[in-house]
Amino acid sequence: MGLAVKENVEDDCLMGLWEIEEDFDTIYSKVSLDEEEKNTLFGFKNVDRQIEWLSVRALLNELTQRNSKIIYNQEHKPFLFDNSFNISITHSRKLTSILLSKHKQVGIDLEYMSHRINKISHKFINTDEYITSNKAFELLHFYIHWCAKEALYKICDKVNINFKDNLTIKPFEIEHAGKIKGVHHNEGLYEEFWLNYQIRDNYVIVHCCK
Repeated sequence: MGLAVKENVEDDCLMGLWEIEEDFDTIYSKVSLDEEEKNTLFGFKNVDRQIEWLSVRALLNELTQRNSKIIYNQEHKPFLFDNSFNISITHSRKLTSILLSKHKQVGIDLEYMSHRINKISHKFINTDEYITSNKAFELLHFYIHWCAKEALYKICDKVNINFKDNLTIKPFEIEHAGKIKGVHHNEGLYEEFWLNYQIRDNYVIVHCCK
């Protein structure tokens, strides 16, 4: 499948989505790696992890229309080597997504939904947040909260942030796609963000640009 989505989700924010169906050789042929990148790639012993890593580079090249290199800081926050875009990256199962912007902060997360999140919801849902009492939609509500907090975590640089104590998603009712408000409150800092979510098959995708 490869590139499934390439769209401007808002002004100066470009999102791409890659559906992984290729084998290693096919997706490897889509990228051009330097020696440092090859060492990183072949340092992964699991071929699925290698394909996932390659899908990020293949998608990035499709979005930027050139061979682009990703570097990371000490908090594992990604940057482009030439600083041409701010970047956020996410992956789950067979989907990889990237959000790019020249001038805005960006954060994106996607997750494949399973019932495992029910067991850890108490670790990231706080008392100011609303979860539906309708069991048919409870799982989806949890995942939208989780992905939204992951996107906020990324946009706020991943520093000294506790998902339960420092991030709050304002109450909302579930739709197939929508806009929600998130708050980052930490050590006297208070920031509000608008996040967009969508459901694609059994995945939840949330992105934010500011």
